[in-house]
Amino acid sequence: MKTRTAPRVDDYHGTEVADPYRWLEDGDSDEVRAWTERENARTKDFIDAGAGVLRGELHARIAELLQIGFTLPPAVRTTTGGARRYFHQRRVKLEAHPILYVRDGTSGADRALLDPAPMSADGTTAVDWWNPSHDGALVAWGRSEGGSEESTLYVRDVVTGEDLADAIPYTQHATVAWMPDGKSFFYSRYPTPGTVPPGDEKYFCKIHRHVLGRGAEHDEIVFGEGQGKLDVPSVDISPDGRWLVVRVHKGWERSEVHVCDLARAGAFVDGKLAGAQWTAIAQGRDALFEPIATSECLYVLTNDGAPRYRLFEIAWTQVAAAAESRDVWREIVAETSDVLGDVAVTKSTLVASYLHDASSRIERFARDGAPLGPVALPAIGSASVSARPEDDEVFVGFTSHVTPYEVHRLDARTGALTIWDTVGAGLPAARGVKVGMMHATSKDGTRIPMFVIERDGARDANGAVVADGAGGDATRPCVLYGYGGFNLSQTPAFSARALLFVERGGVWVNAVLRGGGEFGEEWHRGGMLDKKQNVFDDFIACAEALVANGVTRPDKLAIMGGSNGGLLVAAAVTQRPELFRVGLSFVPLTDMLRYHHFRIGKLWIPEYGSADDPEQFEFLYAYSPYHRVRDGVRYPSMLFTTAESDSRVDPMHARKMAARMQAVVAGDGEGRPILLRVERRAGHGAGKPVGKLVDEAAEELAFMMHELGMAAPREPCETERTPPK
Repeated sequence: MKTRTAPRVDDYHGTEVADPYRWLEDGDSDEVRAWTERENARTKDFIDAGAGVLRGELHARIAELLQIGFTLPPAVRTTTGGARRYFHQRRVKLEAHPILYVRDGTSGADRALLDPAPMSADGTTAVDWWNPSHDGALVAWGRSEGGSEESTLYVRDVVTGEDLADAIPYTQHATVAWMPDGKSFFYSRYPTPGTVPPGDEKYFCKIHRHVLGRGAEHDEIVFGEGQGKLDVPSVDISPDGRWLVVRVHKGWERSEVHVCDLARAGAFVDGKLAGAQWTAIAQGRDALFEPIATSECLYVLTNDGAPRYRLFEIAWTQVAAAAESRDVWREIVAETSDVLGDVAVTKSTLVASYLHDASSRIERFARDGAPLGPVALPAIGSASVSARPEDDEVFVGFTSHVTPYEVHRLDARTGALTIWDTVGAGLPAARGVKVGMMHATSKDGTRIPMFVIERDGARDANGAVVADGAGGDATRPCVLYGYGGFNLSQTPAFSARALLFVERGGVWVNAVLRGGGEFGEEWHRGGMLDKKQNVFDDFIACAEALVANGVTRPDKLAIMGGSNGGLLVAAAVTQRPELFRVGLSFVPLTDMLRYHHFRIGKLWIPEYGSADDPEQFEFLYAYSPYHRVRDGVRYPSMLFTTAESDSRVDPMHARKMAARMQAVVAGDGEGRPILLRVERRAGHGAGKPVGKLVDEAAEELAFMMHELGMAAPREPCETERTPPK
């Protein structure tokens, strides 16, 4: 049944733009709810009929692979008795969610401190973030429901496992900085509804101070008054509790750093930080600044004058001078040809993580910047580093396309790595799977890398593609995945979806597109605002290269992406529909003329632009997928997914895009469906129990593989012969 249209034409700076599905923006209306139910039923019926058997087969395997889980590096604290206490998240086997564990001593036993699974009957409560006090006695944490990410801040006693009476709402994506005595903390918070104009509750974030046992209504604002509506401050504090540091996010290409000396006479009046005076260390620059506060000095990681980043040191005694002149900024680690990412500061060293060809490498430096040599990682992959400035213990999180997440303990003085925690011990290192790289040439001549994950033996000694072992030719089913935006780097990471697809004879390709941060700020800016079309050109060039090199062919090629990557998929299929057989667009943006009117969309204006601006309207309208759908075009099969509790991307995007594409193919779709799935108790991705993740992944992969003609049985590869324990 066709979706009804309602005539609507808007005038954008003299250009008339039709919007016949505007009525689908109102997710609370009875008509939209009924329409959504019909679409969900239609999607279920289609997949049941065509891919139901395949979905059941995939379900068991994806459940095995997701049971591998993950583990993340710990936050380390020192108790009042001088013992080390480690807080870390991990999820394994049948656990519905990641659990926050606490471990006393490096060899102590883990005990669960925050397990969200029993917090709700349907398993959709999430622990969004957490931060322990200096002595590890308390943990501030954020709880949200139904995938909304609308956190309420609670404080848990580590010994008793019970929450204190303190509860602070409107703390989504909060940062917390504890005072050393554990009696108070600073935190970021959004306004209470009714205190700002309607619709602005997702903006005007400010830094507050909370004293334990005092009602949140008495928390004073210590930073944010007079700041821009779209500014997003985060807070940190030096370990000695003297220097309060705020980083202000002003989009994904600009930030500021402000410092307050809490020891200044008159700072506290009647127990409140009434006399706070802030010094802007970095302000008004078209660059990013990341502060790292130690008790001795402030480090600043920045791309100002260095697109691939460098590290500066500023003495606290020079804060006022540093605000006026760069002469007192001491360069510790200079820019190199690789992108400097994380920097962990220890008592005696600096440990830096770099990106080289979109993969990680780690280097050690003395505190004065003298090189101490590289750290040997387990393989080509992705690594993060974290540490406390008061000791020499560094933790390295590591993963690769074939290695599940693991945590290593690094001795910063010697560079020696030892395993601290790992998951997936039963997975035989993904034997039978290999990872290589290819490159495509984009429309403007830019070289675009791709990670290619495939079964071993799929190419001969000369690099030519050979038969897939199942009687087929050299062009195999292929998934091309991409993101390309917001300065986010798409580096190697373990993926159950990718491994399953490769096990069944397919090729999984991760494209490294402009808009990300893999090659520094120039790479990022090459894919934002009026350069956004470069991202789509890069993605299309990757698809063309895969076809030209015999890896796949258009009728065997699927594309996949979520959020900004969902926009990527929608744009690609509207610009080059003949190049793809199927597209999966998860929680996408599709109406780029109206996105900023919904949820937190205004925060993305620095990245995308706004149709309110005549010049920006031109390039947004040129690629906006919803407005690029054309009658008479044969589009790929599509599955759009979204969720009603998504606090980031409004579900209206997927609803409108699905309806528009269905209208084009209705009655003459040549068997290529346009499907929509809308989850009720889910959001942008957080808060989903593993069982739900298994159901969704099995359904999505079954649909895609059915459309690619992959339903036939095949021989298992090595990873399946020894399932994970």
